[in-house]
Amino acid sequence: MRKQKGFSLIELLIVVAIILIIAAIAIPNLLRARIAANESSAVASVRTLNTAQISYNSAYPTVGFGSSLAVLSGTSCAPPNSTGACLIDTQLSSGTKSGYAFQMTGVTGTPASTYQAIATPLTPNQTGVRYFCSFADAVVRYNPAAIATCDTTSTPLQ
Repeated sequence: MRKQKGFSLIELLIVVAIILIIAAIAIPNLLRARIAANESSAVASVRTLNTAQISYNSAYPTVGFGSSLAVLSGTSCAPPNSTGACLIDTQLSSGTKSGYAFQMTGVTGTPASTYQAIATPLTPNQTGVRYFCSFADAVVRYNPAAIATCDTTSTPLQ
């Protein structure tokens, strides 16, 4: 009788089972890491919006704060003006970045004396768990539930 080379069916099944067990352990951790990265990016983007609003208010004091993401962005930056200040990148001004949707609301007054920057996960519990916001005091806040308006009832980030 001739000896065959190779693996038996049992050996192959054991290897496949081990790979499936390792995948079952690793995939949830990978998803949690992606959510954490998206939330970190959202916080950084809200901070960028705060900085842009402060710069916009300083550059255009007769206008006050910028009324939309488009006003803070701009495509023709030679020279920037109050309708296209070129303070944020085009991806953030599109309203979506890293699994979050961004909006600028609550701009009131002439000149505008307040604003609200709100970051909402595109798919709650998949792209992000928390909702982030900030207003004219430039403190980034979060809430586990959807945020309609940003106020001091949301928890400040530490």
